Amino acid sequence: MYRYTEFDHAFLAERNRQFRTQVERRIDGSLTEDEFRPLRLMNGLYLQLHAYMLRVAVPYGSLDPAKLRQMAYIAERWDKGYGHFTTRTNIQYNWPRLRDVPDMLDALAEVGMHAIQTSGNTIRNVTSDHFAGAATDEIADPRPVAELIRQWSTDHPEFQFLPRKFKIAVIASETDRAVMKSHDIGVRLVARDGARGYEIWVGGGMGRTPMVARLLRAFLPEADLLPYLEATVATYNRMGRRDNKYKARIKITVHEHGLDAFRDEVEAEFPARRAAFTGVDQDWLADIRGRFVTPRLPGRDADIYYAARDTDPVFRAWTDTNVATHRHPDHGIVTISLKAHGATPGDASADQMRLVADLAERYGHNDIRVSHAQNLVLPHVALSDIPAVHAALREAGLGTGNIGLASDIIACPGMDYCALATARSIPVAQGIATRLEELKIEHDVGHLQIKISGCINACGHHHMGHIGILGLDRAGVENYQITLGGDASESTAIGTRTGPGFAYDEIVPAIERLIFAYLDLREGPEETFLETYSRLGLAPFKSALYDQEARAHAAE
Repeated sequence: MYRYTEFDHAFLAERNRQFRTQVERRIDGSLTEDEFRPLRLMNGLYLQLHAYMLRVAVPYGSLDPAKLRQMAYIAERWDKGYGHFTTRTNIQYNWPRLRDVPDMLDALAEVGMHAIQTSGNTIRNVTSDHFAGAATDEIADPRPVAELIRQWSTDHPEFQFLPRKFKIAVIASETDRAVMKSHDIGVRLVARDGARGYEIWVGGGMGRTPMVARLLRAFLPEADLLPYLEATVATYNRMGRRDNKYKARIKITVHEHGLDAFRDEVEAEFPARRAAFTGVDQDWLADIRGRFVTPRLPGRDADIYYAARDTDPVFRAWTDTNVATHRHPDHGIVTISLKAHGATPGDASADQMRLVADLAERYGHNDIRVSHAQNLVLPHVALSDIPAVHAALREAGLGTGNIGLASDIIACPGMDYCALATARSIPVAQGIATRLEELKIEHDVGHLQIKISGCINACGHHHMGHIGILGLDRAGVENYQITLGGDASESTAIGTRTGPGFAYDEIVPAIERLIFAYLDLREGPEETFLETYSRLGLAPFKSALYDQEARAHAAE
């Protein structure tokens, strides 16, 4: 993990000092809320429905025990004892008092954390693969590249007032665990003829006009990354629309001008940008890579793990979903579900955060990740230690074995918190998960991604859910549209709307009908929901949703 230098600490201290003064001026009335708004947004502070919300950056989802313990302390000291992990791998505190926010930022700075560029029309938190450094299929750990981009983009003087917010993801494998093609820019580490370089994708995004990113450069030499990114963002900054915020994202710029024309502009901009770089970026990258120390993973006897799987069906079921293959054969990647049935997706209490920190310290080489699916990950755990980890997680209410199953739901905060939301998301997610637990069917159903957004901004990634749910306001009444066939993997696809929406009290039964229709339609338990949908299309699922006879049968 990257460790802050003296420069980093001094930079944060000065930023926090400035913001403390701005907060004092807001409290004493020297600044109006309109005047304060751009200042607070530069420091990750939002004004939500009921209170301020502080969004803290977790770059590329990487944490260590000290950081997670400090986040737990902040939750107890200045909030309501919990934090909410988001789809950009950040953590949000939903109830801070304005006068306490500078103290919260100072506490974060003590462990090398901040809230810079977690809001505003600038380059947001850079995300990456939550299995980075542990996955079997990556060509290199992508996080040093993500850190390089973070350093380059933080307070970049040219890109603080872009036409709209801007998101970048970095991966290093064919398998896309970061939804890279849903980003404004996607970067994938590749190798060609023995040389390392990058694929560059552009123009992805969700919101009211969802689009899948398109390939801008098939191979970019390693030394050209930052100047090429700078040329791309500069081109967008010049060409992007500022007359309509709904058409201001780079996806619209690429769509309106065409990929080829946009590429021509980037390539024309690139030589001057390249000439301005003296190679210091490669020195940065070399230094950053030196700060990411790969843990030494000694050989361990895995018999304890396999014996526990043979004798404990609960443990076996949990490992089937929550433990992934590690590049080291006697280690595993443990995903900790923050989706207990009926709980708020992505929430973790201070006590739970401290427990995960303790487990990472004792069993996980001090490495913790946040996934875009709003779960936590211990990427390096010896198989022989996983039974002990599981036992501790169960005792803390974190032992739910549902990663990748239907109750592992991505959901935005919705109308319970967000000032932009038009419908509730959290109660819908809780209702679906609770019903699945009552029916005891989700292990039979298998891999199924349900994603819920409480408004058209799509913070819950509903466009890319196998089943997507979008909550809208229809004449003052919550109405939930359903999309099917979305895909957040490397085969990225946008879901198709099924038809009219459902009332709040109808949406959980509607999802239940879809799931039972899938069980009836699949060609055996190995065929996933998405595979069945791809084979048969929308028609049979639409019938299950809207046909009166099917609805009456399901009600029985």
